[in-house]
Amino acid sequence: MRQALRERFGTTERPRIAEIVFADRAELEWLERLLHPRVREDYEDWLAGLDDSVDVAVVEIPLLYETGGETRFDAVVVVTAPEEVRAARRPGWPIAQRSGRLIPDDEKVRRADFAYVNDGSLEELDRFVSQVLQDLRG
Repeated sequence: MRQALRERFGTTERPRIAEIVFADRAELEWLERLLHPRVREDYEDWLAGLDDSVDVAVVEIPLLYETGGETRFDAVVVVTAPEEVRAARRPGWPIAQRSGRLIPDDEKVRRADFAYVNDGSLEELDRFVSQVLQDLRG
C-alpha cells in the first residue's frame, strides 16, 4: 500500500496526502478505493477472531453511513460534537473542508441506535458509554 501511495502522491506522509486528497475529489475517491476494502477486511478478521466470551465488540468507522456500512452491524452508536467544539479541540484542522461531503450530524443521529453529543465532560461521555453497554448487554 505504501508503494501505491508513493506512486500516486509522491509521498506516504499523511499530512501531505490529506492536503492533496481534500483539495481534489478524484484523488480522495482513489484513496478511499485503496483503503476502504483493506480497513473492512481488517475489522472483519478481528471480529471473526473474537472468542465467545466477548459479548460486545466495537468498531470505529468514521464514514460508516457514507459508505453504507451500517447494515453490517447489530447497532450503531454515533458520537458527534458541534463544529465549534470540534474546531476548539483540533486547532488548525480544516474541519469545513473535510466534513463538506459527510452526511449531516442530525441525519446520523436520527439513523443511529444510540447517539451522544459530545460537548460535555469525559465523565458525561463515560456515563453514556456505560449506559450503551448496559443496553446492548440487555
